[in-house]
Amino acid sequence: MGKNFRETLNKQLKNEEFRKEYTALEPEFQIIRALLDGRKEKNLTQKQLSELTGINQADISKIEKGIANPSLKTIQRLAGGLNMNVKIEFVPNQLP
Repeated sequence: MGKNFRETLNKQLKNEEFRKEYTALEPEFQIIRALLDGRKEKNLTQKQLSELTGINQADISKIEKGIANPSLKTIQRLAGGLNMNVKIEFVPNQLP
């Protein structure tokens, strides 16, 4: 294992199979980052966001930890609680 996460990840990304799996998870990582960044920007706790959205705080925690896959409707409710909109786009694959 490397000295830090980034160094370890960069070593693992040299493995083609690992890189494909990691890349496939990118949309989930983007949702998690957007949720965490949005809460931080609005200075909201999970409990406060739960109260704004009606989504259980434990479910928000699971989404942020990457152990739950929220529906589009749930993502929209979370975005609404953060006073944001959801933007989804299809982009070309970068891998051959």
